[in-house]
Amino acid sequence: MHRRPFDKHHGGLWEFPGGKVEEGESRPAALVREMQEELGIEVDQGALVEVASAATDGGDGSPAIVIYLYTVGRWIGQPAALEGQAIGWFDFAEIAALEKPPLDVELSAALFAANGADRIK
Repeated sequence: MHRRPFDKHHGGLWEFPGGKVEEGESRPAALVREMQEELGIEVDQGALVEVASAATDGGDGSPAIVIYLYTVGRWIGQPAALEGQAIGWFDFAEIAALEKPPLDVELSAALFAANGADRIK
């Protein structure tokens, strides 16, 4: 996971790396690009497995947001915090204890359930 820059929305909270899908880009292609930009690693699209999604309805006047969570089975390179934020490897219990944006709370719960760790809260 990585920590959001303090000057951004949800600053200082921990989230799963990734970002926006650009026009004409598939979700997997966007994730491959974002992993290169944010972490400096090369990810093979064939190593991506979609696990879950979470969404806001945009009912508060802000645009709706949909986030898709993937696991990555293999990559090339050593992950680094290229955008200045901290990164870390955490087990399920540690992820549960991190302060996260609401959608990442939902995604982490889905990840726990998909891996038989849904008893960890």
